[in-house]
Amino acid sequence: MTHFLDIHKTPKDDLRRILDQALAMKNARTGRPKGAADDDRPLAGRMVALIFEKPSTRTRISFDMGIRQLGGQSMILSGTEMHLGHGETIADTARVMSRYVDAIMVRTFSESSLLELAHHSDVPVINGLTNRTHPCQIMADVMTFEEHRGPIKGKKVVWAGDGNNVCASFLHAAGQFGFDFVYTGPAQLDPEQVFIDGARAEGVNVRIERVAARAVEGADLVVADTWVSMHENRTACHNRHNLLKPYQVNARLMSRAKKGALFMHCLPAHRGEEATSEVMDGPHSVILDEAENRLHVQKAILRWCLGI
Repeated sequence: MTHFLDIHKTPKDDLRRILDQALAMKNARTGRPKGAADDDRPLAGRMVALIFEKPSTRTRISFDMGIRQLGGQSMILSGTEMHLGHGETIADTARVMSRYVDAIMVRTFSESSLLELAHHSDVPVINGLTNRTHPCQIMADVMTFEEHRGPIKGKKVVWAGDGNNVCASFLHAAGQFGFDFVYTGPAQLDPEQVFIDGARAEGVNVRIERVAARAVEGADLVVADTWVSMHENRTACHNRHNLLKPYQVNARLMSRAKKGALFMHCLPAHRGEEATSEVMDGPHSVILDEAENRLHVQKAILRWCLGI
Protein backbone atom coordinates (compact mmCIF):
# COMPACT_ATOMS: atom_id res chain seq x y z
CA MET A 1 0.00 0.00 0.00
CA THR A 2 1.37 3.41 -1.00
CA HIS A 3 0.70 5.81 1.86
CA PHE A 4 2.02 9.37 2.15
CA LEU A 5 2.72 9.57 5.87
CA ASP A 6 5.91 11.63 6.14
CA ILE A 7 8.55 13.05 3.84
CA HIS A 8 11.37 10.93 5.26
CA LYS A 9 9.31 7.78 4.70
CA THR A 10 8.88 8.51 1.00
CA PRO A 11 11.71 7.57 -1.43
CA LYS A 12 13.70 10.56 -2.69
CA ASP A 13 13.05 9.75 -6.34
CA ASP A 14 9.32 9.58 -5.67
CA LEU A 15 9.38 12.95 -3.90
CA ARG A 16 11.01 14.45 -6.97
CA ARG A 17 8.43 12.84 -9.25
CA ILE A 18 5.63 14.26 -7.11
CA LEU A 19 7.08 17.77 -7.40
CA ASP A 20 7.64 17.45 -11.14
CA GLN A 21 4.07 16.30 -11.69
CA ALA A 22 2.70 19.05 -9.42
CA LEU A 23 4.49 21.70 -11.48
CA ALA A 24 3.34 20.14 -14.74
CA MET A 25 -0.28 20.13 -13.59
CA LYS A 26 0.01 23.72 -12.38
CA ASN A 27 1.43 24.85 -15.73
CA ALA A 28 -1.29 22.97 -17.61
CA ARG A 29 -3.91 25.06 -15.82
CA THR A 30 -2.54 28.35 -17.15
CA GLY A 31 -5.42 30.45 -18.44
CA ARG A 32 -8.13 28.11 -17.14
CA PRO A 33 -10.84 29.25 -14.67
CA LYS A 34 -9.71 28.48 -11.12
CA GLY A 35 -12.53 26.03 -10.42
CA ALA A 36 -12.46 24.26 -13.79
CA ALA A 37 -11.69 20.57 -14.00
CA ASP A 38 -8.35 19.43 -15.41
CA ASP A 39 -8.25 17.96 -18.91
CA ASP A 40 -6.76 14.84 -17.36
CA ARG A 41 -9.27 13.43 -14.83
CA PRO A 42 -7.70 10.30 -13.37
CA LEU A 43 -9.93 10.36 -10.27
CA ALA A 44 -13.13 10.01 -12.29
CA GLY A 45 -15.42 7.57 -10.47
CA ARG A 46 -13.28 7.63 -7.32
CA MET A 47 -14.13 8.81 -3.80
CA VAL A 48 -11.67 10.27 -1.30
CA ALA A 49 -12.57 10.64 2.38
CA LEU A 50 -11.23 13.78 4.08
CA ILE A 51 -11.21 13.44 7.88
CA PHE A 52 -10.72 16.55 10.02
CA GLU A 53 -10.25 16.17 13.75
CA LYS A 54 -8.58 19.60 13.67
CA PRO A 55 -10.10 22.75 12.14
CA SER A 56 -8.81 23.61 8.69
CA THR A 57 -9.02 26.21 5.95
CA ARG A 58 -6.23 25.58 3.42
CA THR A 59 -6.04 21.81 3.85
CA ARG A 60 -9.79 21.37 3.50
CA ILE A 61 -10.23 23.67 0.50
CA SER A 62 -7.11 22.58 -1.36
CA PHE A 63 -7.78 18.84 -1.01
CA ASP A 64 -11.46 19.19 -1.84
CA MET A 65 -10.79 21.37 -4.88
CA GLY A 66 -7.90 19.20 -6.04
CA ILE A 67 -10.02 16.05 -5.97
CA ARG A 68 -12.75 17.80 -7.97
CA GLN A 69 -10.29 19.11 -10.54
CA LEU A 70 -9.00 15.57 -11.00
CA GLY A 71 -12.55 14.37 -11.67
CA GLY A 72 -13.17 12.66 -8.32
CA GLN A 73 -15.50 13.24 -5.40
CA SER A 74 -14.71 13.96 -1.77
CA MET A 75 -16.50 13.10 1.44
CA ILE A 76 -15.64 15.57 4.23
CA LEU A 77 -15.97 14.23 7.77
CA SER A 78 -15.29 15.96 11.08
CA GLY A 79 -14.10 14.31 14.27
CA THR A 80 -17.50 14.90 15.86
CA GLU A 81 -19.16 12.92 13.05
CA MET A 82 -16.97 9.85 13.48
CA HIS A 83 -15.90 7.31 16.07
CA LEU A 84 -12.20 7.63 15.26
CA GLY A 85 -10.79 5.92 18.33
CA HIS A 86 -13.85 6.85 20.40
CA GLY A 87 -16.40 4.07 20.74
CA GLU A 88 -14.83 2.13 17.86
CA THR A 89 -11.22 1.18 17.36
CA ILE A 90 -9.24 3.02 14.70
CA ALA A 91 -8.44 -0.37 13.19
CA ASP A 92 -12.13 -1.15 12.67
CA THR A 93 -12.77 2.31 11.24
CA ALA A 94 -9.92 1.82 8.78
CA ARG A 95 -11.17 -1.59 7.68
CA VAL A 96 -14.72 -0.36 7.15
CA MET A 97 -13.73 2.85 5.32
CA SER A 98 -11.50 0.79 3.01
CA ARG A 99 -14.68 -0.91 1.74
CA TYR A 100 -16.24 2.46 0.84
CA VAL A 101 -13.58 4.85 -0.47
CA ASP A 102 -10.48 4.84 -2.67
CA ALA A 103 -8.22 6.94 -0.41
CA ILE A 104 -8.23 8.68 2.97
CA MET A 105 -6.71 11.99 4.02
CA VAL A 106 -6.67 12.60 7.77
CA ARG A 107 -5.86 15.76 9.74
CA THR A 108 -5.59 14.66 13.33
CA PHE A 109 -3.93 15.36 16.65
CA SER A 110 -2.08 12.14 17.46
CA GLU A 111 0.52 10.66 15.15
CA SER A 112 -0.42 7.24 16.54
CA SER A 113 -3.96 7.67 15.14
CA LEU A 114 -2.51 8.32 11.67
CA LEU A 115 -0.18 5.34 11.84
CA GLU A 116 -2.83 2.96 13.14
CA LEU A 117 -5.28 4.09 10.46
CA ALA A 118 -2.66 3.49 7.77
CA HIS A 119 -1.63 0.12 9.20
CA HIS A 120 -5.16 -1.27 8.98
CA SER A 121 -6.30 0.49 5.82
CA ASP A 122 -6.54 -1.25 2.47
CA VAL A 123 -6.51 2.11 0.65
CA PRO A 124 -3.85 4.85 0.65
CA VAL A 125 -3.73 7.17 3.67
CA ILE A 126 -2.34 10.72 3.43
CA ASN A 127 -1.08 12.71 6.41
CA GLY A 128 -2.90 16.05 6.26
CA LEU A 129 -1.27 17.09 9.57
CA THR A 130 -0.56 15.67 13.01
CA ASN A 131 0.86 17.25 16.12
CA ARG A 132 4.30 15.99 15.03
CA THR A 133 4.49 16.61 11.28
CA HIS A 134 2.92 18.40 8.30
CA PRO A 135 4.44 16.86 5.15
CA CYS A 136 1.99 18.18 2.51
CA GLN A 137 2.80 21.75 3.54
CA ILE A 138 6.54 21.28 3.21
CA MET A 139 6.21 19.62 -0.18
CA ALA A 140 4.37 22.78 -1.28
CA ASP A 141 7.13 24.91 0.27
CA VAL A 142 9.88 23.07 -1.59
CA MET A 143 7.89 23.40 -4.80
CA THR A 144 7.47 27.14 -4.17
CA PHE A 145 11.15 27.71 -3.48
CA GLU A 146 12.20 25.86 -6.62
CA GLU A 147 9.72 27.79 -8.76
CA HIS A 148 11.37 31.04 -7.65
CA ARG A 149 15.01 30.11 -7.08
CA GLY A 150 15.73 26.79 -8.75
CA PRO A 151 16.90 23.58 -7.00
CA ILE A 152 16.79 23.75 -3.22
CA LYS A 153 19.70 21.33 -2.85
CA GLY A 154 22.62 23.00 -1.09
CA LYS A 155 20.63 26.07 -0.05
CA LYS A 156 20.36 27.46 3.47
CA VAL A 157 16.94 27.39 5.13
CA VAL A 158 16.39 29.13 8.48
CA TRP A 159 13.44 28.37 10.72
CA ALA A 160 12.66 31.12 13.25
CA GLY A 161 10.42 30.44 16.24
CA ASP A 162 8.81 27.31 17.64
CA GLY A 163 10.31 23.97 16.59
CA ASN A 164 6.86 22.57 15.91
CA ASN A 165 5.32 20.00 13.55
CA VAL A 166 5.92 22.12 10.45
CA CYS A 167 9.56 22.58 11.48
CA ALA A 168 9.83 18.80 11.91
CA SER A 169 8.73 18.18 8.32
CA PHE A 170 11.21 20.81 7.12
CA LEU A 171 13.94 18.78 8.84
CA HIS A 172 12.68 15.65 7.08
CA ALA A 173 12.81 17.54 3.79
CA ALA A 174 16.34 18.78 4.49
CA GLY A 175 17.55 15.20 4.58
CA GLN A 176 15.59 14.12 1.51
CA PHE A 177 16.28 17.16 -0.70
CA GLY A 178 19.78 17.97 0.56
CA PHE A 179 19.55 21.52 1.91
CA ASP A 180 21.13 22.93 5.08
CA PHE A 181 18.86 23.86 7.96
CA VAL A 182 19.27 26.27 10.85
CA TYR A 183 16.83 26.47 13.74
CA THR A 184 16.77 29.72 15.68
CA GLY A 185 14.52 29.85 18.70
CA PRO A 186 14.45 29.32 22.47
CA ALA A 187 15.86 26.10 23.88
CA GLN A 188 12.51 25.25 25.46
CA LEU A 189 10.96 24.97 21.98
CA ASP A 190 13.74 23.15 20.12
CA PRO A 191 12.70 20.57 17.51
CA GLU A 192 12.77 16.97 18.72
CA GLN A 193 16.29 15.59 18.62
CA VAL A 194 15.15 12.62 16.51
CA PHE A 195 14.24 15.00 13.68
CA ILE A 196 17.61 16.76 13.89
CA ASP A 197 19.50 13.48 14.01
CA GLY A 198 17.54 12.09 11.06
CA ALA A 199 18.49 15.01 8.83
CA ARG A 200 22.12 14.88 9.89
CA ALA A 201 22.22 11.17 9.12
CA GLU A 202 21.45 12.09 5.49
CA GLY A 203 24.61 14.21 5.39
CA VAL A 204 23.14 17.71 5.57
CA ASN A 205 24.27 20.46 7.91
CA VAL A 206 21.77 21.09 10.70
CA ARG A 207 22.56 23.50 13.49
CA ILE A 208 20.93 25.51 16.25
CA GLU A 209 21.70 29.22 16.62
CA ARG A 210 20.10 31.13 19.51
CA VAL A 211 20.81 34.57 18.05
CA ALA A 212 18.37 35.17 15.21
CA ALA A 213 20.51 37.83 13.50
CA ARG A 214 23.42 35.39 13.22
CA ALA A 215 21.16 32.53 12.14
CA VAL A 216 19.80 34.30 9.05
CA GLU A 217 23.14 35.48 7.68
CA GLY A 218 23.44 34.08 4.16
CA ALA A 219 19.99 32.46 4.29
CA ASP A 220 18.27 31.63 1.01
CA LEU A 221 14.95 31.10 2.78
CA VAL A 222 13.57 32.29 6.12
CA VAL A 223 10.50 30.54 7.50
CA ALA A 224 8.17 31.40 10.38
CA ASP A 225 5.00 29.90 11.78
CA THR A 226 2.39 30.99 14.29
CA TRP A 227 3.58 31.01 17.88
CA VAL A 228 0.21 29.80 19.15
CA SER A 229 -1.90 27.32 17.20
CA MET A 230 -5.38 28.53 16.32
CA HIS A 231 -7.03 25.97 18.61
CA GLU A 232 -4.89 26.91 21.64
CA ASN A 233 -5.84 29.33 24.40
CA ARG A 234 -3.87 32.49 23.60
CA THR A 235 -4.06 33.84 27.15
CA ALA A 236 -2.48 30.69 28.51
CA CYS A 237 0.46 31.09 26.11
CA HIS A 238 1.74 34.43 27.43
CA ASN A 239 5.08 32.93 28.44
CA ARG A 240 5.56 31.48 24.98
CA HIS A 241 5.17 34.92 23.45
CA ASN A 242 7.85 36.29 25.76
CA LEU A 243 10.19 33.47 24.78
CA LEU A 244 9.63 33.99 21.07
CA LYS A 245 9.71 37.79 20.79
CA PRO A 246 13.44 37.85 19.92
CA TYR A 247 12.70 35.59 16.92
CA GLN A 248 10.11 37.74 15.16
CA VAL A 249 10.82 37.98 11.43
CA ASN A 250 10.84 41.69 10.62
CA ALA A 251 12.47 43.85 7.96
CA ARG A 252 15.61 44.30 10.04
CA LEU A 253 16.07 40.55 10.39
CA MET A 254 15.35 39.86 6.70
CA SER A 255 17.95 42.47 5.72
CA ARG A 256 20.62 40.19 7.18
CA ALA A 257 19.64 37.28 4.91
CA LYS A 258 21.06 36.79 1.43
CA LYS A 259 19.99 39.30 -1.18
CA GLY A 260 16.92 37.85 -2.87
CA ALA A 261 16.12 35.56 0.06
CA LEU A 262 12.54 34.33 0.25
CA PHE A 263 10.18 34.44 3.22
CA MET A 264 7.59 31.74 3.88
CA HIS A 265 4.78 31.22 6.36
CA CYS A 266 2.29 28.36 6.00
CA LEU A 267 -0.59 30.46 7.38
CA PRO A 268 -2.77 31.26 9.24
CA ALA A 269 -0.64 34.03 10.72
CA HIS A 270 -0.85 36.34 13.71
CA ARG A 271 0.55 39.42 12.00
CA GLY A 272 2.80 41.46 14.22
CA GLU A 273 3.79 38.43 16.28
CA GLU A 274 5.88 35.80 14.47
CA ALA A 275 6.28 38.09 11.45
CA THR A 276 5.41 41.68 10.60
CA SER A 277 3.05 42.68 7.82
CA GLU A 278 5.97 44.55 6.26
CA VAL A 279 7.66 41.20 5.68
CA MET A 280 4.55 39.17 4.90
CA ASP A 281 3.44 41.64 2.23
CA GLY A 282 6.94 42.63 1.13
CA PRO A 283 9.19 41.64 -1.77
CA HIS A 284 10.68 38.62 0.01
CA SER A 285 7.31 37.01 0.68
CA VAL A 286 5.92 34.08 -1.32
CA ILE A 287 3.21 33.12 1.17
CA LEU A 288 0.38 33.16 -1.37
CA ASP A 289 2.35 31.00 -3.80
CA GLU A 290 2.87 28.55 -0.92
CA ALA A 291 -0.86 28.46 -0.24
CA GLU A 292 -1.70 27.90 -3.91
CA ASN A 293 0.89 25.18 -4.30
CA ARG A 294 -0.80 23.10 -1.62
CA LEU A 295 -3.48 22.46 -4.26
CA HIS A 296 -1.07 21.31 -6.95
CA VAL A 297 1.28 19.23 -4.82
CA GLN A 298 -1.57 17.43 -3.05
CA LYS A 299 -3.07 16.49 -6.41
CA ALA A 300 0.30 14.98 -7.31
CA ILE A 301 0.46 13.16 -3.96
CA LEU A 302 -3.00 11.68 -4.56
CA ARG A 303 -1.96 10.49 -8.02
CA TRP A 304 1.24 8.99 -6.63
CA CYS A 305 -0.61 7.15 -3.87
CA LEU A 306 -3.16 5.75 -6.30
CA GLY A 307 -0.63 5.03 -9.06
CA ILE A 308 -2.49 7.11 -11.64
